[in-house]
Amino acid sequence: MSDKNEKKPPQHTSTLALMRRLWRESIRHHLGWLIPAVICMALVAAATAFSVWLLKPVIDEVFVAKNRDMLWPLGGAVFAAFLIKGLANYGQSVLMSLVGFRIIADYQNRLFAHLTRMDLGFFHGQSTGKLISRFTVDINQMRVAVSNVLTGFGKDLLSFVFLVTVMFAMDWQLATMCIFIFPMAALPVLKLGRRMRKVTANTQEEMGLFTTLLEQTFQGIRVVKAYGMEGYEKSRIAGIIERIFRLNIKSARTRAMSSPLMETLGGVAVCIVIIYGGNRVIDGATSSGSFIAFIGALLNAYEPMKRLANLNASLQEGLAGAQRLFQLLDTEPNILEKPGATELPAVKGNIQLENVSFSYQPGNQALKGVSLEVAAGKRVALIGSSGAGKSTILNLIPRFYDIDEGRVTIDGNDVRDVTFASLYANIALVSQEITLFDDTVRANIAYGRAGASADDIVEAAKNAAAHDFIEGLPEGYDTMVGEQGIKLSGGQRQRLAIARAMLKNAPVLLLDEATSALDTESERQVQSALDTLMADRTTLVIAHRLSTVTGVDLIYVIDEGRVIEQGTPLELMSQGGAYKRLYDLQFAEDEQATDSVQAAEA
Repeated sequence: MSDKNEKKPPQHTSTLALMRRLWRESIRHHLGWLIPAVICMALVAAATAFSVWLLKPVIDEVFVAKNRDMLWPLGGAVFAAFLIKGLANYGQSVLMSLVGFRIIADYQNRLFAHLTRMDLGFFHGQSTGKLISRFTVDINQMRVAVSNVLTGFGKDLLSFVFLVTVMFAMDWQLATMCIFIFPMAALPVLKLGRRMRKVTANTQEEMGLFTTLLEQTFQGIRVVKAYGMEGYEKSRIAGIIERIFRLNIKSARTRAMSSPLMETLGGVAVCIVIIYGGNRVIDGATSSGSFIAFIGALLNAYEPMKRLANLNASLQEGLAGAQRLFQLLDTEPNILEKPGATELPAVKGNIQLENVSFSYQPGNQALKGVSLEVAAGKRVALIGSSGAGKSTILNLIPRFYDIDEGRVTIDGNDVRDVTFASLYANIALVSQEITLFDDTVRANIAYGRAGASADDIVEAAKNAAAHDFIEGLPEGYDTMVGEQGIKLSGGQRQRLAIARAMLKNAPVLLLDEATSALDTESERQVQSALDTLMADRTTLVIAHRLSTVTGVDLIYVIDEGRVIEQGTPLELMSQGGAYKRLYDLQFAEDEQATDSVQAAEA
């Protein structure tokens, strides 16, 4: 990763600063859901306090005055209070879940869009797993923090204050006894377990798919950028994020159903207690103290008090995730589009590197004053030992990295002065490291040009010598290729990549050792397809096997970041320099391999 110009993001460490940013960027945009949620919280707190207040007329009218006519009205009032509380609690739970999960979806979309802007150096310096954890663990922790804080300072704090005020004004000893009755109200929650397990399993499955898609995209970011498919990937990610959002809402609704069930059960219980227990008190069958203790047990403020006690710990846990997320969102790419960048005009394909120097790390130059030209419509090869700087030169043309000194131009236009979209639109890339997505053959070829017709895709496959083997697949063009094309051979994967490049039909073609990992037969088929692809295009080839570049117009020999030789294959052979030594070495190795095979066959 190139860190020589790395932009350090600002640090957000204080609780207040993080909460202000969460409010500014997320929470305030959801007031349409938050205001009804707060109203529901107020109803919950008011219904809870009203239920406690009803103890006084119950005691006065039933136990003291022994007024039998008040049993049903008071019992009904208590039941109504619990019903309102249950429904309001359900409403605020669902609304707060909507806010929380919407924040997750918004930040996931925003984070993915931000990461597609980052340069290759950023991804080379990052762990894919850590990036994915920002989408899952950190953002979810942030949602929990937001939901807990708003709920704690809404429903729980109001309920706690109202209940404590009323209950302590009457009899604090009776209020403390209510803890023993709550297990009865929790029983209905057990019946929701099966439904919750099913929803959770579906959510986890979608999360697994989401993680896989993210990993594939980040691993193939060079292809995504080279073919200008950031918008397509954003659309794919947005679709799966929306499905996860809907599953999370379903889970929240299922979980929230326990609240009205418990509250309704509590209301029924209190109603029965008032009617049945009140009659027993009037008849002298039980004491007033036992009846009041039972009522007080169902109207206690223990749960909101417990949640408030744990609020800060939950808040800090969530803000830790928010801080890591914000650090990533605040990280700017080292390579930015120039303000006022122009569209690259109709490209003929003349590429020039003018005295270019480049380093991945300060003090360790990968290229040292390199100058070379790839004339429009010509085929030029870069050869040299591993680490000589060949791939670095290739990566500078589509501006995957920015140079330290010099210029890289296409038809005289500095690549730093043109828009990314117009630059990528005119360049096709085929490399040894083939990136295929876990999708159909058709979709992988269509990556070369958005909106390509079925006929265009088939034509590209034919030109890439891929149509015949595709037709032999179980479902033809609709066959799933597996992750990174695992279901296909190396030669088949390579030909799909060539078909993709053919479909793009860009005037500039970059080939990065496209046949070096193939066997002889696969190489022959792929090389034939490459010859078709290179026709009438400006082509820059990095070749490991010199036999594949004998037909090029010009060869540059690269060594330790410098151009040490240049010329046609025949000119370089006649010079007897580095190229001839490489050629003779490979020829000798090929002869030895042939002799070994013949000896084994004999």
